Amino acid sequence: MAAPEKQPSGNIPNFSVRLSPTPRGARLARLLTEQQLRTWGLPLERATHIVAELAANAATHGRVPGRDFQLLLYVVGDRLRIEVTDTRGDHLPRLQLPDTDGESGRGLLLVEALADRWGVAQGRHPRKTVWAEVTLTAPELAPEQTRPRG
Repeated sequence: MAAPEKQPSGNIPNFSVRLSPTPRGARLARLLTEQQLRTWGLPLERATHIVAELAANAATHGRVPGRDFQLLLYVVGDRLRIEVTDTRGDHLPRLQLPDTDGESGRGLLLVEALADRWGVAQGRHPRKTVWAEVTLTAPELAPEQTRPRG
């Protein structure tokens, strides 16, 4: 697992980290997201649930031994963008109804319910990025929070 990286890119607050595609890496993605959103003074609940699902999918379906997945968070205007990139571009996620008695298969349904928008972008072979956006409403963006630190 690589250490968290803060990538400067002008005035866009962002956070990026590469993690092992394991249950531990997925759990760490959620915890680091929670910590970063607290630092920026942004709401936690929707975004941390989305990250938990996307990171779990990267660790389960995007796993390639020896290759990490990347979590990227950034804020543009009133939107928080979440991106999870893995190295299984040949396995694109798709929204489907799970078996009624199945114990898995509901992750993208949760992302669909929690995100304002989400999708998949294929990157340089063999990568894919699953992204989601959450609109931050006016009460969530108090005047001192309109420009997240970090």
